[in-house]
Amino acid sequence: MTTIGFIGSGNIGSTIAWLAIDHGYDVVLSNSRGPETLGNLIGTLGPKARAATPEEAAEAAAIAVVTIPMKAYADVPAAPLAGKIVIDTSNYYPARDGHIKELDTGMFTSSGLMQNHLTSSIVVKAFNSIRYQELASDGTPNGTSGRRALAIAGDDVQAKAIVTDLIDQFGYDTVDAGPLAESWRVEPGAPAYGARMDVAALTRALADAKPWAGTG
Repeated sequence: MTTIGFIGSGNIGSTIAWLAIDHGYDVVLSNSRGPETLGNLIGTLGPKARAATPEEAAEAAAIAVVTIPMKAYADVPAAPLAGKIVIDTSNYYPARDGHIKELDTGMFTSSGLMQNHLTSSIVVKAFNSIRYQELASDGTPNGTSGRRALAIAGDDVQAKAIVTDLIDQFGYDTVDAGPLAESWRVEPGAPAYGARMDVAALTRALADAKPWAGTG
C-alpha cells in the first residue's frame, strides 16, 4: 500500500494521517521537534504509523503532505521529495508567519512559493480550507446528496487526479481551482475559504473570488 509521508504533524496533518490509515495507507510522520515527541500520536494512530525526521518521512513517502506554518516553507527537505507529489496545506497568515515579500506583493501564491522551493516536486494545494474537526467528521460516501467539496489547485493534471482520488476516499468531492497561480481563490479571505459547500456552490465561490496582492 502507498506510504504517505508527513512534513508536519499538527491538527491537519494528524487528521489526514488518521483518514489515510483508515483507508489502508501507511503513514510516516515528522515534525520540527524530533520523532521522539510524536510517541503519543503514533500510539493513537497504531501500527500503520511511525515517526521519523522530516528527511526520513520525505524519503519514505510515495505521496507527501506538507502541513507547516508558511514561515517554515524553506525548511522542507527538497532533495528526497524530487519527482514526488507534494500536497501542500499551507495558508499565509502574516500575524503568525511574519511578512513574506513574495506573498505580500502577489509574486507567488503560498503554494506557488512552495513549488518554487520544491523545484523537482509536483505540488498540489489541498486541505487548506477546511478545519481539522470538520475534515474528520464531514466526509460522506461518493454520490451523497450535498456532499461537501474541497478545492484543489496545481499545475499537473495527473497529480491533481491522484489527489482528487485521495480526497474522494476521505469522503469529499473536489473542485479544481486551476493552476497554482490561481490557488489564491481558496486562501484566507476568499469566499470559498472555510465554508461548507457542495460542488456547485464551491464552483461559484471560486469564480466569485477577487484577486488582491498578498492573498497567499
